[in-house]
Amino acid sequence: MPLHRVLVALVLVLILAACGDELAQTTAAPAAAPTEQVATAAPQAAGFTYPESRTVDQVDDYHGTAVADPYRWLEADVREDETVAAWVEAQNEVTFAYLGGIAERERIEERLTELWNYEKFGTPFKAGGGYFYSRNDGLQNQNVIFMQDTVDGEPRLVVDPNTWSDDGTVALAGFEVSPDGRYAAMAIQDGGSDWRTIKVLDIATGEELGDAVNWMKFSPITWAADSSGFYYSRYPEPSEGEAFQSLNHDHQVFFHAVGTSQDEDRLVMATPDNPDWGFAPYVTDDGAYLVITVWKGTDDRYQVAYVRLEDPDAEPVMLIEGFDHDYTFAGNMGTRFYFRTNLEAPRGRLVSIDIEDVDAGWTELVPETEQVLQGVGLVGGHFVASYLRDARSEIRVFGTDGALVREVELPGIGSAFGFGGEADDAETFYSFSSFNAPPTIYRYDIASGESAEFKTVDVDFDPANYEVRQVFFESKDGTRVPMFIAHRKGIELTGDNPTLLYGYGGFNISLRPSFSVTRLAWMEMGGVYAVANIRGGGEYGQAWHKAGTKLNKQNVFDDFIAAGEYLVQTGYTNPDRLAVLGGSNGGLLVGAVVNQRPDLFAAAIPAVGVMDMLRFDQFTAGRFWVDDYGSSSNADEFEALYAYSPYHNLVEGVEYPAVLVTTADTDDRVVPGHSFKYAARLQAAHNGAAPVMIRVQTRAGHGAGKPTDKIIEEYADQWAFLADNLDMALPEGY
Repeated sequence: MPLHRVLVALVLVLILAACGDELAQTTAAPAAAPTEQVATAAPQAAGFTYPESRTVDQVDDYHGTAVADPYRWLEADVREDETVAAWVEAQNEVTFAYLGGIAERERIEERLTELWNYEKFGTPFKAGGGYFYSRNDGLQNQNVIFMQDTVDGEPRLVVDPNTWSDDGTVALAGFEVSPDGRYAAMAIQDGGSDWRTIKVLDIATGEELGDAVNWMKFSPITWAADSSGFYYSRYPEPSEGEAFQSLNHDHQVFFHAVGTSQDEDRLVMATPDNPDWGFAPYVTDDGAYLVITVWKGTDDRYQVAYVRLEDPDAEPVMLIEGFDHDYTFAGNMGTRFYFRTNLEAPRGRLVSIDIEDVDAGWTELVPETEQVLQGVGLVGGHFVASYLRDARSEIRVFGTDGALVREVELPGIGSAFGFGGEADDAETFYSFSSFNAPPTIYRYDIASGESAEFKTVDVDFDPANYEVRQVFFESKDGTRVPMFIAHRKGIELTGDNPTLLYGYGGFNISLRPSFSVTRLAWMEMGGVYAVANIRGGGEYGQAWHKAGTKLNKQNVFDDFIAAGEYLVQTGYTNPDRLAVLGGSNGGLLVGAVVNQRPDLFAAAIPAVGVMDMLRFDQFTAGRFWVDDYGSSSNADEFEALYAYSPYHNLVEGVEYPAVLVTTADTDDRVVPGHSFKYAARLQAAHNGAAPVMIRVQTRAGHGAGKPTDKIIEEYADQWAFLADNLDMALPEGY
């Protein structure tokens, strides 16, 4: 089974905002309509004046609690509402004028560009008799797809997305090769949106066919065994003007035959009585079955259906019902299907079932261990399993009987990704990296267990000049939490090092040590970089995740605050030199901890954050996140949400740290209204000289597909903002 494709597809489907499961819509009815509009005085700080943010008389009743929402008007789509667009333009004018005036910014952008300019490779996959992989020559806005006929063959260009738009904002978000190697189905992303359009490429000629499949979202693409077409899932076409804000309902599975129009696509599975369900289809390696993972959100609780493809009239058969546990398909041998599951195993195990004898029940092949089993693939007649040990990768190979064959020797403490392939492949590929080790691509021989370098990269730095440590600290309730700390070698623990603390803490997502040019640039500037593996993530399995959800969400913030306190207490930094950064659910994290401990941090960057915890489920994919957050329609969960919601817990007259809110106009995952409302309220509440600003990127979304030049510009702005507000002096010769 092509693990690299299926797991990535499921992550895209099920993580959503790097967030959530199905969210029931709030039933809170507005107690007063947004009638009177009041112009607020433009707040001032640090010698500049913020744009005025008018308020409205909007009050909602949540279970008897009246909650004001004075900036409700900023929820409107910036592409559709002129007043919101004017507000964004005015905010950007102030923000970019400030950022452009920071003396260090130009050199930071130059250095980021120098570091970024190295040849990059994606992990290869075999398909249709060839080897395919992505490549970037250094500063290309989008990665390019190459293929070669043999492992050491001459690479040739297949498709270059950089030719699709002048500004580099049209991206290749998926590339699936047909079994016969003739076609590729390309998922195309425009302006960072989650919506995808599928087009078909003739690989030999490089020409696009006339096929165009629209309104695909949160779905893999999977080819029929005879290459006649592919399966995918899509939502109905949104109403005019609603594409970037309306809730996503009524996912359906279709089959598209190559060379036909989308209105001829055959419906394979739909559940009109359950409009909140979503579907991830996958054709098995033997081509005999279509396995459909049925999901409602991000809580790792799936149903599974299958279709016998030998029968053109076959209907889906529900194999696993109930949304009770994680059942991630790992491959099949005939009628025996294999799954990674947390059934009676919160850290995961591998089980199988015979679909011809379901009553016989589950057979365990690989039992649960102390390490978290994150994924399994059937490759080369073996199961290749990816584990986490204290947030570090471990890879183990098992026989089809479940017996351990070997552990893959990795180069060190870091992250290994890949290990995809078909059930009869003799080889697979993986990449390995760490904070101070750029990614190297390896070819792995399944039979011998030998790893050989396939592609290496040359980055303009010496890894020997940097060190990475893993430490453990105690949270407020005594829980032991891991954290990675990376920096230049030889720094002194004077308590005065500028330090950036990063976290996420949600949706069972684990933060592993991996390489990043932007982190390297930060460390070159003299900064310490710390990653806290707080609760809510998946580092220690289901219990660790659940300890940071719903009524337990405060644990996530307590862990992150404790991480900051550890960095101060152990002499890395002090509150005047400590900054926090997080995106999406991590943006929520940053907003919450800054509200709760404004004294602990000097600067904060909440990126594309979920900031209004009472209304997040009213927009696009927001309804999926109830599994992690809860819903304001539930009285107990409302109390918990209201207690930490970043937008609602800003207090007038407080001196907040320097804050740079970042979002994008085409973010249809966490709609930018979250950040707009939060920034407006923060500017009105803040009583201090530190800047509190918002940076709104145009022609960009939640992050995926963003062109290289926009990424470099954004990080140059962020690092300059931190340098200015942490009083950093760039090292001599930087």
